[in-house]
Amino acid sequence: MALPSAPLLAAATLLCTTFAWAQLTPVNTPQRVVLHYEEPAAAVPAAMRAASGPSEIIASDGARWTLARFSSNGKGYTKGIWRLDAAASHAWDQRQYFAGRRYLLSDDVLFLHSDGGRGVWARTAAGVTHIQLVPMTLEEKAAHFEERIRLRHTRHGFVANSHMSRPGDLTSSVPVSTDNDGLWTAIYTAAECFRYAVTRSPEAAERARLTAEAVLFLEEVTGRPGYPARSYITPGEPRPPDGTWHWRPDGRILWKSDTSSDELVGHYFLFAIAYDLLDDAALKTKIAATTRRITDHILGHDLQLTDIHGQPTYWGRWSPEYFASPRGRGDAPLNALEILSFLKTAHHITGEPRYEAEYRRLAGPAGYAALTTRLDALREEINYSDEELAMLPFYLLFRYEKDPALLAVYREALAQWWRNISREANPLWTAIHAVTGAQVNYDDSLRTLYRIPLDLREWTVENAHRTDLAWESEADRHGRRQARVLIAPDERPVMKWNGNPFRTDGGNGGRGEDDGAFFLLPYWMARHHGLIRP
Repeated sequence: MALPSAPLLAAATLLCTTFAWAQLTPVNTPQRVVLHYEEPAAAVPAAMRAASGPSEIIASDGARWTLARFSSNGKGYTKGIWRLDAAASHAWDQRQYFAGRRYLLSDDVLFLHSDGGRGVWARTAAGVTHIQLVPMTLEEKAAHFEERIRLRHTRHGFVANSHMSRPGDLTSSVPVSTDNDGLWTAIYTAAECFRYAVTRSPEAAERARLTAEAVLFLEEVTGRPGYPARSYITPGEPRPPDGTWHWRPDGRILWKSDTSSDELVGHYFLFAIAYDLLDDAALKTKIAATTRRITDHILGHDLQLTDIHGQPTYWGRWSPEYFASPRGRGDAPLNALEILSFLKTAHHITGEPRYEAEYRRLAGPAGYAALTTRLDALREEINYSDEELAMLPFYLLFRYEKDPALLAVYREALAQWWRNISREANPLWTAIHAVTGAQVNYDDSLRTLYRIPLDLREWTVENAHRTDLAWESEADRHGRRQARVLIAPDERPVMKWNGNPFRTDGGNGGRGEDDGAFFLLPYWMARHHGLIRP
């Protein structure tokens, strides 16, 4: 592919880098808080019980709420609500779209009523919705996401996605096993480590320790030193229908095999940050031992991750032979970056000279460092999951490498990834880019943090009918339509940072809920590195 031009309430030692630019100071920003009333309730204004009302109202800040009207085959129809504010400084705030079950009981909106503030009451064909714009700091928002994880997203210490047997009903939420339990938990653990470094919160330290232990156990559970499982379940838990599973000899744990490079990227990222930032000698010792076993496994099996049968897993390959194969050619720049990061991190954590020696051999004589700069030549498509697998290793390499010549090579490699990433206003990738010494503008990334929705249920989201969006001529690698210009996160489907932010339609009808750690990591990393003030 060519490079393309919830309710808020249930009832209603890495050194902190000092950068040359001024810190941004977050402000209380309006967060979208939604309350639905399918039946008449005392909280609903009397005006909402009328048969009809105005199609637009003016909010207290001068913005205009109006029915969103479209046409198809010569016929007009209403689908959601616009909030229009010509005085706003950013395009995302000038025209905001509210549609789908995340915001409305029905997109067929009959009339509107002012709530006396910035928000609006909407009478829909299925009931009444109150959309409020509630001022909130990013730290308050982070606390809201922390509470969600504690309540609904903990499974054997992992931070897990949840499945709802009754769509949208949080009381039916059950945390479930996924392919990438280790990676998603690592994202959360790293966030808690940064939070601890910033706040010295005992709670953050304890949550980081517990979730780090869960990831460390993935290597222990397989019984094969250095080979971590993707996930595991215990009897009585639902087993995902895909993948290869093995029982432990005692029959108490069923674990998932065919572990990928995604998992190891997350593990090494977690190990490094927890080792440097947590004041826990016992955990550091365990991290060092596990890092040593995994690294020895890879080196002892010709730069491959091998499963219990001794065969390489499908994605766990970093050898020259794999890079020379038709399947591995396109993976070579990314996988070379990964293995260099693994070895550099292993040396940092364990102090083993042999890891540094192998790192230097691969980087220099074996040509791996130069290979990281061949992304433009070898990449076959834009894969947003690969961006995650590149940026986390870049963070570690730029933290630990001191050789100016190698750092120059890595900056050249990063510049090629940044060509597409720079369009995304991604707060995590932008923070990592800043750590490399690049001069970055964090304003747009801060705005992304503001606009990540509070409600992370995976409601179905549709934007394809919108006439205000410009569309790419090419579909993404999954054949899905994508916008040319980024729209706000609270108007697109819920996704982690491995998703395509230019995809405008998606969701599963509210049958799942994301944990929100993808917000916590960039926020606390940015705080730790001085990109934003408290």
